[in-house]
Amino acid sequence: MPDTRPPPSAPQRRRALLFRAWLAGALVIVVLDQFSKAYVNSHLRYGQRLHVLPVFDITLLYNPGAAFSFLAEDGGWQRWLFTLIALGAAGLIIHLLRKNPGQTLFCASMMAILGGAVGNVTDRLQHGHVIDFLLFYWNNWYFPAFNIADVSITCGAALLILDEILRMRRERGKTGSSPPS
Repeated sequence: MPDTRPPPSAPQRRRALLFRAWLAGALVIVVLDQFSKAYVNSHLRYGQRLHVLPVFDITLLYNPGAAFSFLAEDGGWQRWLFTLIALGAAGLIIHLLRKNPGQTLFCASMMAILGGAVGNVTDRLQHGHVIDFLLFYWNNWYFPAFNIADVSITCGAALLILDEILRMRRERGKTGSSPPS
């Protein structure tokens, strides 16, 4: 039976194109993240450090937990919990990107979070842990090691906060109210 639906309008085509562009951006983040992790994992031994700057090393570490090694010592069940959370978040983000493809700052934040989440969930499914390799420190203080996916998620969260602040300012400007002095 032939398709009798009318062809998509120009705005519909633009929305679809923008949606695919946001997904492509997330895919680029996943590829960069996975390539960098594979490179470090194949060129360094676990715990080996390459000195880059007086405050920065490349190192190979594994994190079976979440951010800052949260629940890292809990026997393995957390792998599946964090995988489910990431997959749920990815589904929600894809829905939000499809619904709002023209909101540039919001979608850029969602794209970054999606790419980072998929990058880390790929590690969990493939290895049972996340590969971390970026290590910043000062004297005897060390920031927990992280990876490109973590950087992407953090930047995405910052963009999301900025988007909300700007949205609130626009709303305040529409109502004509000014902040208390």
